[in-house]
Amino acid sequence: MAFKVSGDEQGEWSVLRVAGELDLVTSPVLRQRIHEVVAEGRHDLVLDLSHVFFCDSSGVGVLIAARRLIRSCRGRLRLILPAGGAEEGSHVNRVLGALGVRRLFDVYPDLPAAVDEEPLSA
Repeated sequence: MAFKVSGDEQGEWSVLRVAGELDLVTSPVLRQRIHEVVAEGRHDLVLDLSHVFFCDSSGVGVLIAARRLIRSCRGRLRLILPAGGAEEGSHVNRVLGALGVRRLFDVYPDLPAAVDEEPLSA
């Protein structure tokens, strides 16, 4: 599967749907898209990572940098990391948990929950 980032708007939220491998080669693409959204004045962002089947430390770095950027703009960042995820459980969720940084993020199981509800426990 090729890496892909697509975006749209859901009310006050910008949504970036990410699919494929989030790694050293592809993470700059996601970083650029996040910066473009913020530059457009959109500071409430949902990253749908439910179709990311691999994430390395470069991908995690982009997520942490996105959190820092959005917080500096007084915005909100929400991640979609479904329990099922892409292929038997969310790889990104496992990686964030293993690194001890999952607690830094507001995590939701799907898009309707992400744009409507309070976060799941970290």
